[in-house]
Amino acid sequence: MQITALLLFAGTMILSLWASFRVKRVYRRYAEEESLSGLTGSEAARRILDEEGVTGVAIESQPGELTDHYDPMHRRLVLSEANYHGRSISALAVSAHEAGHAIQHARAYMPLHLRMAAVGVTNIANQIVMWLPLIGLFTGLVSTSSAMYFMACGWGVIMLFNLVTLPVEFDASHRAKLALRSSGVVTSFTESSGVDRVLNAAALTYVAAFITSLAYFIWHLLPLLTGRREE
Repeated sequence: MQITALLLFAGTMILSLWASFRVKRVYRRYAEEESLSGLTGSEAARRILDEEGVTGVAIESQPGELTDHYDPMHRRLVLSEANYHGRSISALAVSAHEAGHAIQHARAYMPLHLRMAAVGVTNIANQIVMWLPLIGLFTGLVSTSSAMYFMACGWGVIMLFNLVTLPVEFDASHRAKLALRSSGVVTSFTESSGVDRVLNAAALTYVAAFITSLAYFIWHLLPLLTGRREE
């Protein structure tokens, strides 16, 4: 049992590290290649939103690498400084991806709204799987069977959240690729290929997160199904 647990931990850790390493390597490679359009990431995102008829979305910058995200509560694209001001292929790809989320929001894309609705319960689930093992280990207040039940529920919620995240992220990347080409921001085959590689690498991180949560969900669920609930 302990060996299996170690293999599970090591396997999911290696998968997550590999996905993170790959996206950073691809991103940094194309961050060195300036786009032919000369547009910054923020300018490209604004053009895409304007052409899609999406209004009322602010575009802001913040420090850090790959800290880019769409904030649906305040309807704003938050881009890392390198992508906000940068004119590289990576800057265009990431900025367009976040614009894709704003378009999803404006179009009432159902998976996005499901993910938004699940944020609260997923945050609770994350706290459960983080702290419950420590509480059980150091206090002994939680029985093994109860801990396994709550851990299975927690990882189940996280797994479902990550499952819903997959179509949200894939669709945003698809929208980004189409918008960059149709708006004329990306015109050459080399640029288009670079955008595809950056966004495809980023997608691997979400796949890795889903596989990891699925593996831990199954790991905690199986003892409950097979009756192995030793104290």
